[in-house]
Amino acid sequence: MDLETGVYPKYAKKDSWKTVLTLAFQSLGVVYGDLSTSPLYVYRNTFAEEDIEHSKTNEEIYGVLSFIFWTLTIVPLLKYVFIVLKADDNGEGGTFALYSLLCRHARVGWLPNVQAADEELAEYKKETIILPPKKSFASKLKSTLESHKVLQTLLLILALIGTCMVIGDGILTPAISVFSAVSGLEFTMSKQHHKYVEVPAACIILIGLFALQHYGTHRVGFLFAPIVTTWLLCISAIGLYNIIHWNPHVYQALSPYHMFLFLKKTRRGGWMSLGGILLCITGSEAMFADLGHFSQSSIQIAFSFMVYPSLVLAYMGQAAYLSQHHSIPNDYRIGFYISVPEKLRWPVLVIAILAAVVGSQAIITGTFSIIKQCSALNCFPRVKIVHTSSKIHGQIYIPEINWILMLLCLAVTIGFRDTKRLGNASGLAVITVMLVTTCLMSLVIVICWHQSVVLAIFFVVFFGSIEAMYFSASLIKFLEGAWVPIVLAVVFMIIMYVWHYGTLKKYEFDFQNKVSMNWLLSVGSSLGIVRVRGIGIVHTELVSGLPAMFSHFVTNLPAFHQVVVFLCIKSVPVPHVKPEERFLVGRIGAREYRLYRCVVRYGYRDVHKDDTEFEKDLVCSIAEFIRSQKVESSGCNANAEDDIWKENERMTVVGMCCTHRDGIQMQEDDDEELGETSEHREIMSPRCRNRIVRAPRKRVRFIVPESPKVEATAMEELQELMEAREAGVAYILGQAHTKAKQGSSMLRKLIINYGYELLRRNSRGPSYPLNLPHASTLEVGMLYHL
Repeated sequence: MDLETGVYPKYAKKDSWKTVLTLAFQSLGVVYGDLSTSPLYVYRNTFAEEDIEHSKTNEEIYGVLSFIFWTLTIVPLLKYVFIVLKADDNGEGGTFALYSLLCRHARVGWLPNVQAADEELAEYKKETIILPPKKSFASKLKSTLESHKVLQTLLLILALIGTCMVIGDGILTPAISVFSAVSGLEFTMSKQHHKYVEVPAACIILIGLFALQHYGTHRVGFLFAPIVTTWLLCISAIGLYNIIHWNPHVYQALSPYHMFLFLKKTRRGGWMSLGGILLCITGSEAMFADLGHFSQSSIQIAFSFMVYPSLVLAYMGQAAYLSQHHSIPNDYRIGFYISVPEKLRWPVLVIAILAAVVGSQAIITGTFSIIKQCSALNCFPRVKIVHTSSKIHGQIYIPEINWILMLLCLAVTIGFRDTKRLGNASGLAVITVMLVTTCLMSLVIVICWHQSVVLAIFFVVFFGSIEAMYFSASLIKFLEGAWVPIVLAVVFMIIMYVWHYGTLKKYEFDFQNKVSMNWLLSVGSSLGIVRVRGIGIVHTELVSGLPAMFSHFVTNLPAFHQVVVFLCIKSVPVPHVKPEERFLVGRIGAREYRLYRCVVRYGYRDVHKDDTEFEKDLVCSIAEFIRSQKVESSGCNANAEDDIWKENERMTVVGMCCTHRDGIQMQEDDDEELGETSEHREIMSPRCRNRIVRAPRKRVRFIVPESPKVEATAMEELQELMEAREAGVAYILGQAHTKAKQGSSMLRKLIINYGYELLRRNSRGPSYPLNLPHASTLEVGMLYHL
């Protein structure tokens, strides 16, 4: 059985208030860790610019507070909580969820091996995909996107840009969060000592954070929500104290009029300081990205009644304190800790560091998740994915990515050594992701929700103009740190696009060079092909026809197994595929050929199974397919070519072993034979019955239900399948060597011969055979001219 999708989805469907409130509490530790630690560095970064200063008129501090309040209100609260969260993809959120939603409502996806049967999946929500009227704008927009490859490419690039910026945020957020939390040490020692302690302390915490990733968070995850809750209560209490003690009238600064006064006085300097104000909404995207772990209502309640009020009080409290303190030493001015009462600074420092670690952990896990989704949709090289928890789906660990993130995170921490440039870099990454979400949401409003184009335009103009303003303020600081996310995004974009392009061209080569059953029959007699005992599993990306790799194998080694399964493991544009819809099984050629095609479908957030359980489910699904098929009227189909090209029409949806309780069950053991029951009968191989004395080996049984009665031909086929399973399973994998075809442009040669080939050689193979024994694996070399 697949790993459970996690505690959160399991309970997300329940409507009880107890469940919703429990999920809301848990979401504080997973979703809001990054957003809740933003008060550590917002004011510090905003007033780090030389163009604005904290004057005695308080116009600057009041204007900044007004900007923070309305930015928090418009972007996280109005945009995400009340609008974007509704654009979920069967409960999942994030950039790729929006892209996947668009791919299902309009044929704009780039997954090559798409089948009509994929649209019958339960999570595809086919019944809710209502075609818009032919003359409507939505219909015209949908047709335009479907008919222009350039627009489809631009849509994919837009989604990849958002994804790359999320990965960049996974590098920058831990750095700025931990560095800002550790900056509180400046009040406990002299400046001369502080500069030698701050960076090493931050680096030690970051190294420990990344080094512990492979253990997973399930052992300490229960502490995340209490830590963030304690932090939120702490900053809101300190903020309330500062408001009452220093300036009870600070609430007047919430008026938008103070934004006007601020920009009027500071002009260009005030506009440039918006890059620091922007940091107050870092982590807002996590509300949508982590939607799959919680329910929509739980995230809305947690933000509206806990996070939002706490942040507003914290920022108001800092503003109230600063409005009465204008002679703060330059070394410590406008920081978070300066507004904390002196007796509470050490406890607050400890809580802040813990909250920063929790927030960093959430963004690191989210980075792992987004890379897994990209890899599933052929937009990122295959990487090793380790599931650190057998119960919670979202807890994964990717070793290669983890160490790359750690090195880059340490590099920016040591390289910048201050929150100003770290903030400039992080701010640009955050606002770019939000702009991408706004653009994709406008398409969702028209194409998926069938709302008026006026509403979509209003959405883009209203939210897009605000985000564009912050984007311009961040981009102007390119030389002051904002270049980092751009460089990171360009590098990851090149990797993703080269991999996607090479994978697509490789599939096109396979599709154009596939062979037919007639070819196999015609060369069989001339080559003297023999069938050997066992099951041969041929991995291919094709969902129809025989791969050229198999013809190459048969030509050079004229033998193949008594049972051959052409296996295609593919991802479909839905988050999850139900276990009962996992397999598509069909027959290639006539029944006596014992050639089968099996398509295994996974959603982009599904957990892939290990090889042992996978083999059992695969054989069991084929056995269930054999049992459910009727005997054809003629023993050998003369028109075998038609069988090949029409096989997809006759493929049958078969669930995993755990889903067909009333179907065939398979047992593998070394014990004595089980006796027959009244409800089931067993099929055993002759070798098991004859009890030949030999080394212990696993025996295979098919437990077949008595009703409905299985026909004799099917029983014979099941017998042969069982004997082949006992003889062993061999995996035949294609080892591709790619080269640009003659006449290709220099750019294509560079991408294929160097870029894609380099990525292919240094990435993992197909996901299921990572742990296969070498003795059971046969690699067939093929040269691909792409």
